[in-house]
Amino acid sequence: MFCPDLKFQTGGKSYAIKQIKESAMTKTLKLEDQMNPENTLDLLPHLPTINDSRLASPAMVNNGVMQPENPSPYEVYQRLSASIESVMRGQKASTRLLIAALASGGHVLLEDFPGTGKTTLAKVLARSIDADFKRVQFTPDLLPSDILGVSVFNQRDQSFSFHRGPIFTNVLLADEINRASPRTQSALLEAMGEAQVSVEGERRELPSLFFVIATQNPIEFRGTYPLPEAQMDRFAMQFDLGYVTLEHEVAVLTAQQKKHPVESVTPCVNMHDVLRLREAVQNIRVSEELKHYVVKLVTATRTAPGVLLGASPRGSIALMKTAQALALFDHHEFVHPEHIHEIVVATLAHRLVLEPQAKFSGATARGVVEEILKQVPVPG
Repeated sequence: MFCPDLKFQTGGKSYAIKQIKESAMTKTLKLEDQMNPENTLDLLPHLPTINDSRLASPAMVNNGVMQPENPSPYEVYQRLSASIESVMRGQKASTRLLIAALASGGHVLLEDFPGTGKTTLAKVLARSIDADFKRVQFTPDLLPSDILGVSVFNQRDQSFSFHRGPIFTNVLLADEINRASPRTQSALLEAMGEAQVSVEGERRELPSLFFVIATQNPIEFRGTYPLPEAQMDRFAMQFDLGYVTLEHEVAVLTAQQKKHPVESVTPCVNMHDVLRLREAVQNIRVSEELKHYVVKLVTATRTAPGVLLGASPRGSIALMKTAQALALFDHHEFVHPEHIHEIVVATLAHRLVLEPQAKFSGATARGVVEEILKQVPVPG
C-alpha cells in the first residue's frame, strides 16, 4: 500500500515520508531527509507524531502544535500570554500583571469576589509551564506542618525521616489563603522572602523557580482572617480580576458548555524557559532618574495624610523589577515612566495601612497611591 508524500519537522531537520509498505507481518516506514537525500531512517513499528515524547518534550508541544526549542524571553511571554488568554476571556491586563510578577521573581495575591476566576487563572498559568505544581486549600484547621512538612518516626530504622510538604514545588497555589489562621499564614513568610524553609532547626532550600499565587476573598466575607502586614509585604503585587463584559461572559459560557477549557491546556514553556525570562528581565536597564522616581513614590506613601504605615523598601524593589518585566514585554531595552505608572498601584497599594479615621472618611489605599502619582513629578 502506498500513500502520498507527507512532511514533518523534528530536531531542526525536515523529513518526507517517501513510501509506506505494509504486509501482514511487518510495517516499515522509510523517511528521506530532505537536507541529505542519502540519509534514510527506518522506524518500527510506527511513525511517531508530534505528540510523541521521542520527538519533543511536553514543553515543546502546545495543543498539538510544535514549538521551536529555546524560545527567546519575549516568545516565552507571548506563549504564556496566549495560553492563559485562551481560557481567561477578557483578562488581558490581569494576565500581563501575573506574568510580570512571575518574570520578576515576585509573588501574587489575587483578591476578588467568589466566582471571578482567581483559581482558574492560577491553574492555567501552572498548566502552561512544564514544572511541578501544588495546590493547598487553606481552611481554619490547616496547620503550618501541613504546608512545610513533618518528620515521621520510622520504627524499622528507629529514626525520623522528613516528609516534605507541598511548599517544595515550583508553582504553589494558596487558595483562599485568608481562611486559615494567622499562625498558618505565617508559614509562608520565610519561603516567600528567602526561598527557603527552616523546619526542626534545619534549613531547606526551595527550587530556583518558586512562585506563589495566593487567592483570597474580601475580608468582609464571613470566616476569613486578614493577612498580617508582614505577609502582605511579601507579595510583589495584589490585583483583582473584576467582572468581564457581556460578550466575554457569553464566550465563557460557550467554552464551558461541554467541559472546562483548562483541561485542554498543555505546557507551552518549561522551567528553564522561565528562568531565562527572569534573567532577561534583570538585564533591562533602569536609569538613575527613574530609580529616584521610584523611591520618591514609595517614600511619599510614608508621609501621606491618613496613612499609618507606608510602603517598605521591598515595595521599591518590587516596583522596579516588575517595571523591568513590562519593558521586556513591550520589546524595550530600558524602563519608561509609563511602565512604572502601569504597575504602581498593584505593587504599592496593598502594603499601606490606613488610619481608622481615614477609612471612616472613605479613603482607600488605591486612592492614596493614585493621588501620590499625580503629585510626584515625572523625570524629564
